[in-house]
Amino acid sequence: MPRVSIAFFTIATLCGLAGMIWGSQMGITGDHSLHPAHAHLNLVGWVTLSIMGGFYALPGVATPGLLAWINMILSSVGAVLMAILLPQVMMEKLSGQVMMAAEAPTILGMICFLIAVISGWRKPVA
Repeated sequence: MPRVSIAFFTIATLCGLAGMIWGSQMGITGDHSLHPAHAHLNLVGWVTLSIMGGFYALPGVATPGLLAWINMILSSVGAVLMAILLPQVMMEKLSGQVMMAAEAPTILGMICFLIAVISGWRKPVA
């Protein structure tokens, strides 16, 4: 498995574990007010990063290069920042505009992923 895939899966698993612990904490306390932030961590962190990591490990996909690593860094930073900043915004400790710090790298990471997927159409690997 390519190292970039292992990196994606490592961050994804950490996000998934953090999401599970966070969900357990919400269940224990009965306070589900931050469930949208918890959901973003699970969806962007666990699911999206896992899918991206799996894509780069697929047989027939060109060997991941610099674009894959940029994708991993941007997407991971975005997921982690979202998990940190969104609760602060929801509790009105920070302005919603600060979410651009998380949204920008997440969107740029998805654009990198789109480029990687589309590049598979240009030069299929046997």
